[in-house]
Amino acid sequence: MSEPTIFFVDDDPRAGELFERFGRGEGWRIETFRDPRRALAALREHLPELLVTDLKMPGMGGLALLRAARAADPELPVIIITGYSTVDDAIEALRLGAADFLKKPYDPEELLQQIRLLLANRSLRQENRALRAALAESRGQGSSLLGESAPMQELRRLVARLAEVRCNVIVQGESGTGKELVARDLHALSPWAEQPFVVIDCGALGDTLLESELFGHEKGAFTGADQRRIGRLESARGGTVFLDEIGNISDAMQTKLLRVVQEQQITRVGGSEPIDIDVRFIVATHRDLEAMVAEGRFRHDLYHRLNVVRIDVPPLRARREDIPLLAQAFVAEMAERFGRPVQGFSPAAMQDLLDYHWPGNVRELRNLVERCVALAEGPVLELPGPLGGGAPAAAADDDGAGAIDADQPDLRTLERRYILRTLARFDGNREKTAAALGINKSTLWRRLQQYEAEGAGSGD
Repeated sequence: MSEPTIFFVDDDPRAGELFERFGRGEGWRIETFRDPRRALAALREHLPELLVTDLKMPGMGGLALLRAARAADPELPVIIITGYSTVDDAIEALRLGAADFLKKPYDPEELLQQIRLLLANRSLRQENRALRAALAESRGQGSSLLGESAPMQELRRLVARLAEVRCNVIVQGESGTGKELVARDLHALSPWAEQPFVVIDCGALGDTLLESELFGHEKGAFTGADQRRIGRLESARGGTVFLDEIGNISDAMQTKLLRVVQEQQITRVGGSEPIDIDVRFIVATHRDLEAMVAEGRFRHDLYHRLNVVRIDVPPLRARREDIPLLAQAFVAEMAERFGRPVQGFSPAAMQDLLDYHWPGNVRELRNLVERCVALAEGPVLELPGPLGGGAPAAAADDDGAGAIDADQPDLRTLERRYILRTLARFDGNREKTAAALGINKSTLWRRLQQYEAEGAGSGD
């Protein structure tokens, strides 16, 4: 790494002068700041390779600067220095991702040695990432996150940066946006890609089944437990665990999961011996976990353990320019699967795809393409009927600026009608209905529960 940039932040001007004197001859570009807010503004303009900051400063403390810096670059090494340290401060700084915590007066050589080590590690990680990316590309194993829109390019960049960092991640987004694909890419591009990747759908299991699924059980732990069963967390040892729909688990399971995330140990149901697992947790939800924490419906300590970094996956309507690329990729996949010589959608059908609001997101698009290819009568695909029961995208104008007929039903009503009509078409079979809609069964169940609570079950 040639001439790495180091930001040094301390409201005492002598501290900056001393650091510049200590670092002279190291081949670093050192920028000193007395005001942490100016340091943050500079950091947003160009990221340094390393940040050294005082803890107690007027206007903005070192922990606040640490949070902002790590949000801008989750891999940025940060060293905290202070003359007023407490154990709680040190723990909080390390929890937020600080690489080290030094008390003033510090040994200059100790600080310089730590900086050299962190810079060398950062350079090595960057080289490893480049090598893995080149290897994946040579093997045709690039990202599975298709799309050339700005949101998708940014998403892929973020996933690539986080892949090698063994931190927990929350993936948020609407149903069908591809949250599991994000998790799989995070694992596949990581240094432990050869280790297990285990998926657990928390929304489909009750507490008893989920506990047994996660932790396993010993023989005789309960009626019917006639042999020992290894849990999914234990089987994922050394790899990645993807917990889908984490927002659906009960308070009791949140408490048990918190201990596992903290201690990286599990105990089988009916057992007494702790078992080390050493896994990375990636969790996903369509819910706003931060709001659930504020409302007391999700444990704040578990949330903060999991929310080292949050990734927001954009809905399909926010990246409409990707629809032709996605549709064509799905056409090629389904044509090969079904042995149909189809080429793609007609211009009119493609325009309908672009105009539709896609409440089921990419999953719904893929399901539609599969149905169109299965029913294809020629090389050019047409739609089998109105999309979403005829709901136009204009009604789903993201900024509300479109002119909407006062008598036109809103999107929520149109979605409800479409789901209930599809359910009726399959004689109440929820599995077939979910497959036809391009959503998972737990999402359909939640929608139906919501309609029932609103008294909408028979109104359409």
